[in-house]
Amino acid sequence: MRDRFDVVIAGAGPAGGQCARDLAERGYDVLVLETEPEDEFPRQSNKSTAGTFPSMMTSFGIPDDVVMQYTDSVVLESPNDHYVRTQTGAVLEFAEFKRFLVADGREKGATYRFDSRVSAPITDDGEVVGVRYDGDEEVYADVVVDATGPAAPLAKKLGVVDLKREKQAIGIEYEFEGVDVDHEGYADLHDAMMLRLDHDLAPGGYSWIFHTGADTAKVGLCYIQNEAHHDYAKEGMGIDDYLDYWLEKDPRFADAERIEGTQAHRGSAHIQPPGSLSTDNFMAIGDTVPTIDPLWGEGIHKGMKSARAAAATVDAALTPDEPDTSAEALSVYDQLWHSQVAPKQKTRLMMTELLYLAPNERYDRLMADLRQTDDDVLTEINNGNRAAFRQLFHLSDLPLLAKYARQRIAE
Repeated sequence: MRDRFDVVIAGAGPAGGQCARDLAERGYDVLVLETEPEDEFPRQSNKSTAGTFPSMMTSFGIPDDVVMQYTDSVVLESPNDHYVRTQTGAVLEFAEFKRFLVADGREKGATYRFDSRVSAPITDDGEVVGVRYDGDEEVYADVVVDATGPAAPLAKKLGVVDLKREKQAIGIEYEFEGVDVDHEGYADLHDAMMLRLDHDLAPGGYSWIFHTGADTAKVGLCYIQNEAHHDYAKEGMGIDDYLDYWLEKDPRFADAERIEGTQAHRGSAHIQPPGSLSTDNFMAIGDTVPTIDPLWGEGIHKGMKSARAAAATVDAALTPDEPDTSAEALSVYDQLWHSQVAPKQKTRLMMTELLYLAPNERYDRLMADLRQTDDDVLTEINNGNRAAFRQLFHLSDLPLLAKYARQRIAE
């Protein structure tokens, strides 16, 4: 007899784990295949800064005991200025968060197989009917979900995603103690998540300090292999070199040391619009799509929302007496993704590209502009409102807009 489930999910990250929770709770027979061994999980995939918002915690029933620190403000820094906005947040202990999703999914009835590397879809007459893993192992399902992130072994082979290398963001982060979170001349970072725009430190990206209590913080940076990175990059320097450079240069780290027993968090994500999201008997969720917010890099909440949208679509497809998992039926997920998971994604991508193309001196002016802009306008900007976004532009930005236009034409 074939090894068979209602749904097979590849990947036990936030999206895969949440999709399994939702489907198991609805009574479906769900299998999650995860590459890492269970006794190490998630050592290799402990990659996220894990900054998110209380709305995610409430919506998905996440317990407080996976939170390292609740925060009450977001700080934006430029090379010579900063802006502070009141915004509640939560910095998660990412490994504990992922282990909670697994434990809760199992309690609801999901099956997990660790140390199980998915390699390819199994197709029959052009349609997905299962997955192959660990060489010659096979498992079959009515619906297959790829939640493996940028690796995307199923989505790529099915032509559902086309992740471009030049749109890939790479990042590194360490956990430190001895960080001066209220250093003279800088913003007070107590109970704050700080994002710094500075091409000297992260050309074509940003760096961050997320306060995790007392004198501890998550410290890291990321950048995209974009035109700005090529314009501002220092010859011969890689991602680790930039982090070391920042640690040596910034007085807030003068007495900082890596917390013993913690490891580097390394990760990548693609900052690009999705192509398709599903096909017959198949959906891609989380960073496989990709789903990460392009502007501020928040991926947990959006990944979880994509998982819930996929689970709802599966439920609607499998509930009738005659289940329908065709591409047309599963395209409901695509609609939910664009309307509820990542609305106005194209506008947010445009805002992101313009932001990273801007020079450092424009970042200083941006901080002053933000202080003079009321909260309602800022909320509209963050929601992708182009009219509100235009309020931040000056005549002096015309060369920047022209540069962006040339880049888009070239693409």
